Amino acid sequence: MRLALGISYNGLAYQGWQSQSSGQTVQDKLEKALSEFTGQRVSTLCAGRTDAGVHGLMQVIHFDTPAQRPEANWVRGPNALLPHDIAVQWAREVPPEFHCRASATSRRYAYVVLDSPVRPSIDQGRVGWVYRPLNLERMQQAAQHLLGEHDFSSFRASACQALSPVKTLMRIDISRRGAYWRFEFEANAFLHHMIRNLMGCLILIGDGRKEPNWILEVLAARDRDAAAPTFSPYGLYFVGPRYEARWGLPEHPTLLDGLPGAL
Repeated sequence: MRLALGISYNGLAYQGWQSQSSGQTVQDKLEKALSEFTGQRVSTLCAGRTDAGVHGLMQVIHFDTPAQRPEANWVRGPNALLPHDIAVQWAREVPPEFHCRASATSRRYAYVVLDSPVRPSIDQGRVGWVYRPLNLERMQQAAQHLLGEHDFSSFRASACQALSPVKTLMRIDISRRGAYWRFEFEANAFLHHMIRNLMGCLILIGDGRKEPNWILEVLAARDRDAAAPTFSPYGLYFVGPRYEARWGLPEHPTLLDGLPGAL
């Protein structure tokens, strides 16, 4: 049968999602636990890879297995074998045509940034940090220029393996609570480092070093050198993919309000 699992993780201790020879990735730890739980080798696919230091609120994976277990056991069993900073949130049996990546209609990320003259301490690794005050209106003006279908080559890492740089950015929400800013992004798909490169530009605009219309020049250039430096991975969360209701998967992540400075 084919199973889909919702996974949450703190990415600080790992070299990103995707399996590596070091064995120090989230996928490596998850597959090890699932293989031990089933007594068979388990290989997984995910809805969206994350970089080293990036967290997952609701990564969705799928895999095929002959092992028969109640859905609740697919949560409790692997969790007993996983490191403390990775946890299965839910499990569902899905039709064989379900694919966690190809079946997703969109993907969502959140970036939490501490706006303070003093660097983070308790929140180290869980938030990005800026020491220059940010202006909401300036960043919102720039964000409007990014919505819709564009060639996002200027925000694409050189190692990106996507077949096309053209993506549709559906939503950017920017809000603030106290010293914490939250940036939420939703698109049909994202390029490698796209969110971190967008954040670098929005920060330069928010703190006054660039004007909001500068983002149009960056988009038009289709050249990575035209954009800001890649922003820190700290504070970036993969909120999760969205799926059509027919797949019967939980729609909303359960941990979004656990973010620093939650709104």
